[in-house]
Amino acid sequence: MVARALAVRGERLVVTGGAADRERAAAVAAAAGLPGEAVLAGRLGLGSFAALVADAALVVTADTGAGHLASAYGRPSVVIFGPAPPEQWGPPPGPHAALTHAELRRGDAFTDVPDPALLAVNPEEVLAAADRVRGTS
Repeated sequence: MVARALAVRGERLVVTGGAADRERAAAVAAAAGLPGEAVLAGRLGLGSFAALVADAALVVTADTGAGHLASAYGRPSVVIFGPAPPEQWGPPPGPHAALTHAELRRGDAFTDVPDPALLAVNPEEVLAAADRVRGTS
């Protein structure tokens, strides 16, 4: 798991999302061995969330607003894509990595089932990309 591996490296992590994501965020934090205070899902307004991203050493996210904010602020990011092609919607050049398995893409962004292109990205790929964008590989 990515969060656990980053925590073992000594990274300070938080898990974000909206109020509806709080239970899932708490499960991710628990699986990674993070304290309850690391779960910020449903606790931040937009301004506070943007400030959090602006100060982040690394942002790891699916193709969401967090990835776009990381790009805007020039923060190192790893963005995992599913239905949307990163060639069209991915981050600009910079300290960013866009990960996907395009050969598996179904391309339906409005479904409750995660796109196989997103699900196929494995933790090792994410960690290697995190090292690349931070210049530690």
